[in-house]
Amino acid sequence: MALGRATVSALRSSSDLWHGDGMKISRTLVVLDAADLEAMSTFWSAVLGGTVDKDDDWHMISVDGEDRMGIQLAPDHVPPQWPDGSPQQIHLDLFVEDIAAAHDEVMALGAKLLKAADDLAPGEGFQVYADPAGHPFCLCWD
Repeated sequence: MALGRATVSALRSSSDLWHGDGMKISRTLVVLDAADLEAMSTFWSAVLGGTVDKDDDWHMISVDGEDRMGIQLAPDHVPPQWPDGSPQQIHLDLFVEDIAAAHDEVMALGAKLLKAADDLAPGEGFQVYADPAGHPFCLCWD
């Protein structure tokens, strides 16, 4: 089903991106894998008109003070063969208010936990899941 421009604009401007009964997502973040963090973050920050905050294995691109895109170090990254697109090239980071409720909800919907966090305590963290087709995504909190 295609969404009209007005619907897409309304969804983008909404402060409540999506919520289920137990999970409220406060924001989403597209994350790209790359063998060369510097080249990718330089390219995308220029395209988006943003700045880059750098860690050893992660670069965050911010635009007007808001995080817009993550670039994750994947040393063995292989560019996809379009249109077949193998292996993983992109995943979603979903920032949630309550990790326990969000975990329960995605598991009930058919997700598989791929990597549990060492600590679910307040602060910042993430857990890695796969959707029913095996696409990875992260539930994050900060």
